Amino acid sequence: MSSSDIFIGEVIGTAVLILLGGGVCAAVTLKRSKAQNAGWLAITFGWGFAVLTAVYMTGSLSGAHLNPAVTVGIAVKDGDWGDVPVYFAGQLLGAMIGAVLVWIAYYGQFQAHLTDPEITSTPHEEGMVDQKSAPGAGPVLGVFSTGPEVRNPLMNLATEIIGTVVLVLAVLTQGLNADGKGLGTLGALITALVVVSIGLSLGGPTGYAINPARDLGPRIVHALLPLPNKGGSDWGYAWIPVAGPLIGGALAAGIYNLAFA
Repeated sequence: MSSSDIFIGEVIGTAVLILLGGGVCAAVTLKRSKAQNAGWLAITFGWGFAVLTAVYMTGSLSGAHLNPAVTVGIAVKDGDWGDVPVYFAGQLLGAMIGAVLVWIAYYGQFQAHLTDPEITSTPHEEGMVDQKSAPGAGPVLGVFSTGPEVRNPLMNLATEIIGTVVLVLAVLTQGLNADGKGLGTLGALITALVVVSIGLSLGGPTGYAINPARDLGPRIVHALLPLPNKGGSDWGYAWIPVAGPLIGGALAAGIYNLAFA
């Protein structure tokens, strides 16, 4: 596959992933949304279906990595790093586009939520980052990126590493295209269910980023968007959902090479 196919596929796929995944977070969180307070099950299944849709849509174009941790895992497994920068660039740009589309789709709800005195005057809201432990996190940051329920960097990093190892090892052991370059459409459903499982079982502590682009791209968008009373983007935590998944992806490839290759 060409570099242009990889870039375009990763931009489109990651944008769809974030549009649907961030969209379910917005739907559950924001006032005046019909799905407000639908809960954690809605979020985990929403992200799983987002993965399923994005992979089926772009698997034939780029291999549908949609995640720098998956790209790193495949590169470590195969020893081929030539296309990694193209994948990374497409994934980050796609994640930012997806986050902007969530803002557009829920523009009225963002305005209603962030101008509500109950929200702007309350330091903690159920389902969002605890601002007592994360004073830099604004009241809708959880729509865009992840945050810990208990702020402990080493513990949070370990949680992200463990969850990502499960994801990337699942990708590496099934669902690869015939050329070994990415997740094929035959593995899309299984991988989507793995994402749901990770969310249900391991998502509670940190919100299971398990994807650096998924967290960093929307966090940048949160910092740039003209949202009223949006608060901070919690940059002090931002390195954990980037470093943890990258480490997890590399570890998963090491396990694959030792046990399955």
